[in-house]
Amino acid sequence: MLDRFFVKPQTVDRIMGCWLGSQIDQYVTALCGQGYAVRSIYRRVPILTAFADFTAARNVAQTDQAEALVEAFSVDWLSARRADRSADACRRERNFVGGIVRHFFSQVVSKSDTTSRRTAWPIPFATQAPGFFDYLREERGLRPSSISHYRHYLRRFERYLQDVGCELAALSLPVVTGYITTMAQDFGPRAMVSIASTLRVFLRYANREGLLQRDISKQVEVPQHYRLADIPRSISWDSVQKMLDQVDRRTVVGRRDYAMLLLMITYGLRAREVAMLTLDDLDWKRDRLHVRERKADHSTAYPLAPVIGEAIIDYLKNGRPDVQGRQIFWRYLAPRSPLTQAAVSAMTSKYLHRAGIPVARPGSHTLRHACVQRLVDNGFPLKTIGDYVGHRSASSTMIYAKVQVDGLREVALGDGEDLQ
Repeated sequence: MLDRFFVKPQTVDRIMGCWLGSQIDQYVTALCGQGYAVRSIYRRVPILTAFADFTAARNVAQTDQAEALVEAFSVDWLSARRADRSADACRRERNFVGGIVRHFFSQVVSKSDTTSRRTAWPIPFATQAPGFFDYLREERGLRPSSISHYRHYLRRFERYLQDVGCELAALSLPVVTGYITTMAQDFGPRAMVSIASTLRVFLRYANREGLLQRDISKQVEVPQHYRLADIPRSISWDSVQKMLDQVDRRTVVGRRDYAMLLLMITYGLRAREVAMLTLDDLDWKRDRLHVRERKADHSTAYPLAPVIGEAIIDYLKNGRPDVQGRQIFWRYLAPRSPLTQAAVSAMTSKYLHRAGIPVARPGSHTLRHACVQRLVDNGFPLKTIGDYVGHRSASSTMIYAKVQVDGLREVALGDGEDLQ
């Protein structure tokens, strides 16, 4: 496989002559199968050859011993090529070199995915309340993303109980109150609502299973956070157009991103809904777009706007990689995989920053808010808007009435006769 990338036989002989030569050739074969670019292979092979020379110079010729020298090799590689670079550039280069070598070991030596080798966070209260997360999954029907929030907050609660020396069976309200007070020093109002709600669910379950003698969940006060206290982080339609102007549609990534941005702006789709779209959701004969993966497990069918259909076709013909999966939007760089919810939101944030649009917590929901706000400004009823963007209740749409500036101005400047 190496002779496909290196023309000179001497170069191939030098690579194959090192003690990791055959494994490097297998690694290149694996990269080709995963769709890695040629330039990426050109950059990785010299690093791996240098790593083989580095370990051979230290009389190491066993893979298990060589893997322990990855960090030392990264430091040595950087020291020979520093050339007065900044600290951030040095850190990125060191992480990049070490990541390549570790990826090599995972693909060729251990035959496993690098992500599976990370140490998993322990499940909180795994021994005291082993069935809690099964309860969330099976009885309450929570999604994995919601269950991960429970793990996050309960892991902190478990660590707090260890610090104060309190067992779950001896838990009392003062201890819980102390934990909430401690968390309030580091978290804002929204997070405190989640923390208190998580504790109430966990304490109620512990009492039901006999782990606690009495139910103290109702005594845990949830901080007041009024639904209509905030203003949606919407942007104007001129700002939307300014953001779209930042997309270079001549590139593969630009075609993909432009289609996703139009979907969020036009239909108010969430990042997860965009990431889960498949080729089967496009009904070209009837000009329909089916959004199936919505909250509360319901679906919506939209008329497929011509501008969005053209953008999707442009991406499918001139940007989407040749893959077997049915998802529409995929990573451009190898390894090929469908875009995730986080990737869609990060992409949106990138273009908002690039356009210089000031907005709190920029992301996919910014465009969702802009879509709803445009419908409000055009006089659509809130119930119609809620159905259009997939709100589960009308109260979720009511907050947009606060920023219906023209209507509020008429009320403020009028004499009040129309209100009687």
